[in-house]
Amino acid sequence: MEDFEQLANQYEPMIHKIIRSLHIYKNKEDYFHIGLVGLWEAAEAFNPQKGEFTNFAYSYVKGQILNEMNRNNRFEERSIHPKEEYWETVEETNVEQPLELEFLLSYCQDLTEKETKWVIYTCLDFLSIREIAEKEHVSISAVKQWRNGAKKKLKDQMVEIVD
Repeated sequence: MEDFEQLANQYEPMIHKIIRSLHIYKNKEDYFHIGLVGLWEAAEAFNPQKGEFTNFAYSYVKGQILNEMNRNNRFEERSIHPKEEYWETVEETNVEQPLELEFLLSYCQDLTEKETKWVIYTCLDFLSIREIAEKEHVSISAVKQWRNGAKKKLKDQMVEIVD
């Protein structure tokens, strides 16, 4: 293992040069790692009778990096990533949520109007406390009070159901 660490330190500039020569600017660390793996494999497969290790390692590492680039390019070509404009044209299919709202309101009968607003904003609209406060033009602590009251009353209802 120490031998490979020395080999890796010695050939690290070569791997960086290959990455630069292939104009790789994204995921450089991943390609560097692939270069190190290629260097390891080259050291394992090297036959000294067929030439110098430096030439063999350069070709092997560059080949491994090119293979990975081809795999990534094929993946990108086969994957569909709609542009942002696409999402703006898609219409929401379930704009109204009558069943969910009816279901929630069935649990909110004992809640105040403000506590019910907190439940609906939180469960249907997925708003944070800050967003609810901004929407209702109240303080954050007021919304927290609504939340605490609603949670307590809903918890008491659940305990009654279980008992």
